[in-house]
Formats: sequence, structure tokens, C-alpha cells
Amino acid sequence: MPGTELFGTEERKEINDVLETGMLFRYNHDAQRNNHWKAKDFEAEVKKITGAKFAHAMSSGSTAVATALAASGIGTGDEVIVPPFTFMATIEAVLFIGALPVFAEIDETLCLSAEGIKKVLTPKTKGICLVHMCGGMADMDAIMKVVNEHQLILVEDAGQSFASSYKGTYTGLFGKAGSYSFDFFKIATAGEGGVLVTNDEITYKKADVYSDHGHDHQGNNRGMEQHPYLGFNYRISELHAAVGVAQTRKVPGIKEKNRKNKNLLVNELSKTPGISFARLADPEGDSATFLNIFLPDTEAAKRTVAEFNAIGLGGFNYWFTNMYHFINQWDHIKEMRTISKLPIEVLGAPQDYKNLHLPKSQEVVGRLISFGVRCTWTEQEMKDLATKISACVTKALKPVNA
Repeated sequence: MPGTELFGTEERKEINDVLETGMLFRYNHDAQRNNHWKAKDFEAEVKKITGAKFAHAMSSGSTAVATALAASGIGTGDEVIVPPFTFMATIEAVLFIGALPVFAEIDETLCLSAEGIKKVLTPKTKGICLVHMCGGMADMDAIMKVVNEHQLILVEDAGQSFASSYKGTYTGLFGKAGSYSFDFFKIATAGEGGVLVTNDEITYKKADVYSDHGHDHQGNNRGMEQHPYLGFNYRISELHAAVGVAQTRKVPGIKEKNRKNKNLLVNELSKTPGISFARLADPEGDSATFLNIFLPDTEAAKRTVAEFNAIGLGGFNYWFTNMYHFINQWDHIKEMRTISKLPIEVLGAPQDYKNLHLPKSQEVVGRLISFGVRCTWTEQEMKDLATKISACVTKALKPVNA
């Protein structure tokens, strides 16, 4: 992924600022830190890109989405609509704040669809945890119509889609709160890190307190700060934030290169019968971190994957069999295997997770293969990749077309 391709002097400079003062903690110690506030700088860079009024850096995208849910008013017993195609953290976050996941269909955007959401709405539905997958974005006009009609709380997990937007508004800023991931595999990385964004000041203040043991961050004596309500430790360190600062500043340039590279690959692969592409709800807002191709059906996709593996072609994901990104392999959720009892085990699940009927999601993910787009590719490397993909697809489809 792009972030890991571009480590250099900028990251070292930001890290050295922290090491020279020894202030690895994000709060207090004003005199000793020589005016270096890397978590604050990180938040400022995220706000600069997205236009968010408020941003709060945390230890991971997982803790950011969990905090976004909690700060938005979702908690124990609340039914929350979620997608079956997402990184596990989305579902874990809902479960661990005590809420009850309700799985709904995705469509060719790779995100929850308005129709899918409407089909699982009940009087008990409190909110939606919408995931913008694989660098793209959901169809927000249609989804916001449902949100507003039913007065739902919308929280966005844009962990894979930092810097993507829909009709001028960045992912993460349509609902009460949103979250981004800055782990090792994203468009920008802090090593480990996440950022919550919101345009609502009350939600931001709740997140700020909740993510640091209830500290209100008023005054200069941490041990004497007030604690308006309970929280936990989701803080980011200054070292991780320092990397995040340097990386986030590179995102506009990365996105520009990603788009050029993705466009070249799309143009090349469009010539191959049998290849189509995931739908972008707003092509102008694509962060272009993924090239998402569709094969005609699941069996064709499986044969294509076998051809990729046969020639040693790497850099792709076949999510249909992925252990952490698609519901088919989530036996620990279906069987609710936990090491300590969760609220859902007391309250009861709103769906039979072992027998979910999600035919559209199965069809979409079954024929989807994704490649991570690299910003450092040369034109020749991309043409070579396109040639290999095309040859494998053509070979995989021969039995079908014979």
C-alpha cells in the first residue's frame, strides 16, 4: 500500500522531534516537550484534507470506530445495521460496546445499499455502521434518505477509504461521527493509529473524554482533572502520531498518483472480455487505493485466482475466502465464541447468524478480486501486471466459453 512505500526523511524528522524531548505521551508536560504536539499536528493534517471541524487521534482505526459508536449514543442492546463485507473490527466494535449487529446486503459499490438497509429495519433499529470499502464510497444520497426518514444514527467506518469523498463531502462526515485507520496497510500509516472525525462539537468532546479514561483535559494537572463519565485507554502515542503526521501530508500526492495508475490499469483491463469493475458511487471521489475487478461469477473468480496462484502473481485479495473480511469465514461470530460473556449473549442476537440469507452480498463478493494500487509503479510494471491479469482471466474463462 502507498503509505509504506514512502517512508523517508519526513518521518524520521517527526520521530526525532519526539525522541529529543522524550515526551512520548500526548497530554501535558508542556515545558518539556519543546512545543512538539504530534497528536495535535496529526489531527490538524486530517482536518486539512477532509474539512472536518473536529478530529481526534487514537491508538487504532478499531478504537476510533468503537469510540465513534459510543460517542454517537449507541450502546448496550441497540440494534446496529452492519455489512457482511468489512474488516472484522467493525463488527467487534459493535459487539464490545454492547450493541447488536444486524447484517444487511451490500451492492456493487462494495458497501451497504439503501435497499439492503431498508429490508432489515425494525422498530428496534438504532443506527447504521456504514463501511466505505476498498478505497471507494457508498451511495450516500440513497443511504442518507433512509437515515433521515427513519431518524437513525449514522456512524461511518472509513478505515479503508481515508481521502475518498462523495459529491464533495469526505467519507466519515455524513453521519454523527466517522473513523479512519492508519495501520500498516492504509494509504497513510502511523504504524498503528486511527482518527475519529465529526462536525458535531458535543460528539467530539465525548470522544475526547471517553478515549482517555474519562479525563476532561482541563487544566495542567492531569491527576486533578475532572472525569465527566467513564472511559477507557484508547490513546495514541506521540511516536505513532509523529509517523502519522508525515504520512498524512503525503496523501494528496499519493492520491493523485494512485488515480493515474488505476486509470491506466482500468484502461488496459477493459479490453479483456469478462472483466468489469466495482461501481464507484462518485468516481471523482475515489482514493484509488484498490483496483476492484469483477469476474462473471464466483466460479470464474475462483478459477482466475487459481491461475494467479499458478504463476505466482501476488498483491491481490480474494475476499470471498478471506478469514477476516467476509462473513463466510466468521465462525467465531456465528457461534459466538467469546472468552468473556458479551451483552449479546445475555440479550440474544437479532438474527440467526448461522443461517443468514444474503444472496446479493454472496454474489458480489464471490466474483470480486482486488489489487492494491501502488503509487510507485512504473508504467511498464503496470502494463506487465495488466498483461498477466488479462492472460489469467482469459485462460480461466475458456472452459466457460467453450
